[in-house]
Amino acid sequence: MWAYDLAEALLSDDLPRRWAHSLGVASRARLLAPILGPDAELLESAAVLHDIGYSPRITDTGFHPLDGARFLRHVEHLDERVVRLVAHHSCALLEAEERGLRQELEAEFPLEKPELVDALIYCDMTTTPDGTATTTPARIAEIVGRYGPDSIVGRFIRRAEPEIHAAAQRVEHRLELAGPAV
Repeated sequence: MWAYDLAEALLSDDLPRRWAHSLGVASRARLLAPILGPDAELLESAAVLHDIGYSPRITDTGFHPLDGARFLRHVEHLDERVVRLVAHHSCALLEAEERGLRQELEAEFPLEKPELVDALIYCDMTTTPDGTATTTPARIAEIVGRYGPDSIVGRFIRRAEPEIHAAAQRVEHRLELAGPAV
């Protein structure tokens, strides 16, 4: 898939751990295919691309959801739905607010369908930095531990914590209703 090639080109050499995380998030996205129907491939593309804004080759504002989405829109000319998911992944509006970029993010990138936003939150927040599965409480604790509780990221993730857990619960409930994968 083209999205993997693009993410690999931007992340694998400079940020191998971020690349491993992105592969893990995409793997989690594939598990959601039974509840996503025709949007399954779209989510998988957004999942593998969600952190490309960390690439030193495309960093502009230093806020990776915004940098990644702008690159995907203006340089790669990707599907707007993928771009919007990357822009808003994992409660990005709250982090944008901490950085003074909320109005900019909202003005440039409308939100995608809530069930897809939930799905990408679930995939990202149940995947460790090394690409393995985890729980949302463990992932949030890891992020706070890595960045520090008083950092922009530490403050944002604590504010986002209730919505992260709620999104994961909504996705898990939809998976339960869908029954076992065939």
